[in-house]
Order: sequence, then C-alpha cells, then structure tokens
Amino acid sequence: MSDFFKDKVAVVTGAGGTLCGPIAVDLAKKGAKVVLIGRTASKLEVTADEIAKVGGTCRIETASVTDEPAIQSIADKVASEWGPCRFLVNGAGGNQPPAVADRLAFDPVELTGPMAEGKKGWWDVDFNVFESVLMTNTMGTVIPSRVFAKQMAAAGGGSIINFGSMNTYRPLTRVAAYAMSKAAIANWTQFLAQYLAPAKIRVNAIAPGFFVNDRSRKILCTPEGGLTARGEQVMAHTPARRFGEADELLGCVEWLLNDEKAGFVTGITVPVDGGFLASAGV
Repeated sequence: MSDFFKDKVAVVTGAGGTLCGPIAVDLAKKGAKVVLIGRTASKLEVTADEIAKVGGTCRIETASVTDEPAIQSIADKVASEWGPCRFLVNGAGGNQPPAVADRLAFDPVELTGPMAEGKKGWWDVDFNVFESVLMTNTMGTVIPSRVFAKQMAAAGGGSIINFGSMNTYRPLTRVAAYAMSKAAIANWTQFLAQYLAPAKIRVNAIAPGFFVNDRSRKILCTPEGGLTARGEQVMAHTPARRFGEADELLGCVEWLLNDEKAGFVTGITVPVDGGFLASAGV
C-alpha cells in the first residue's frame, strides 16, 4: 500500500454524514491525521469511533462551515498542533424541507388562493430557509477552501475536493435552492482550480448520484422498504437499478486527492451516479 497519505493532515467537513463519515474513516485508515468538522458532536463521535477501530488518528472540531472565524480558529489550532492541512474534503451541505416545493410545475391555482394544507408551490417555500440552503452549500464550501488553501499554499501544495450532485448538471424538480447551489459548485471548482494552480493546489469535485441518507430515505423510500413515486422515477433513470453505497465513493476520492495518481487532474467534476446522467429515461 502507498504511504502517500501517511501522517498528512486531512480536513473533512460534514464528517458525521452518510457519505463523508466513511471518507474520513478511509483517509484515517490510509494513515492521514483527520480533522472531523461538523455542527453536531455526537455525529462526529460516531465517525471518530470508527476511526479508532481501524487504529487511525482523528480529532473532533465542532463548527458551522459558514462561520469563517470559527473555521479559521480550527485551522490555526490544527496547524500549530499537527501541521498544515494537505487535503480538504468539503462535504458539508444539504437541503431543508421548508425550501422544497411540493409541486413539480406552476399551476394557476397558485395565483387564486392558498394551496391545500401541506402543499406548497415555489412561491410558498420559506425564502429564509431557501437562502440558508444557498449559504450552506456555497459559502460553506468557499469558506473552508479560503481558510485551508492558504495553509496549503504556504506549505507548497495540496488537494481539495468539493461536493456537487446530479443537480450540478441539471436541476431536479422541487429543489430549486439545492439545485442552484450545487450548480455553483462546479463553477467554483473550476475557478479555484485555475487560480490555485500556481500554488500547486489541485481542486476537483465529485457529483454523487442517489445515495440514501436519513433525509432522502423519507423522500425516496416507503416505511415498508419500497420506493415512493419519486424513488421510482430515480430508479427508472438509473441504469444500475439501485442506489449508491458510500464506500463506492472512496476510490474516486483517493484518486482525486493523490498527486501520484491524479497529479495532472484539476478543475473537473466527476459523476459517481450508476449511469443516471447517461440515461434519458426513454
């Protein structure tokens, strides 16, 4: 096994999540010293426990990725105790139900009176939450990049991975704020890749297809373990005919972070989607 990651500092935001938890564990297994960042300590502790089981090294740091002073404080503390960040995985983000519409398209009833109870069109979504989704998914990637890339530049190089989604390529219905923010990630990735190239910092993104977490399970799956109507739509457009598993992201993450394997790769967004983007559904 290559020692490329051994004793280097890897920062993973959203490290208590369904996808980034296993990524953090895998980096620790490869010898990296992993900084787990998230808002909820109990979720980070689950990941830390898994890292302990594989004999890895990690530390828990609780903060919102939109709080630049807090992220800067973590970065300064890590640099003084462990050394500069070498790898950054910007995994924090997500959506919130109040920013999600129920309708797939405009209906004139939206202009004539209130929608039925529990139903909302695009005009009815909570725009404070809409803005919060944009902030978390965009500035929550920009701020850690701004902070930790400075350490990388001073140390002579590094690698950053951002997280897009299928919405990076085309907007899915109902989730306007999330779609808008994930489209921005591809553009930001390209901007930062060209800007930081002279500093020997590579910047890429991964766009996961449909991987089920606690939030999406309620949207895609029935309580009995079957598929909702939306879940059926997703499956009909996924040639692999299944949802992704978190471990199926690990190879792509390792490749993109590893200068020995992807040293000439920067500014790209890689879909890991079971063929979703390749399928027109007809």
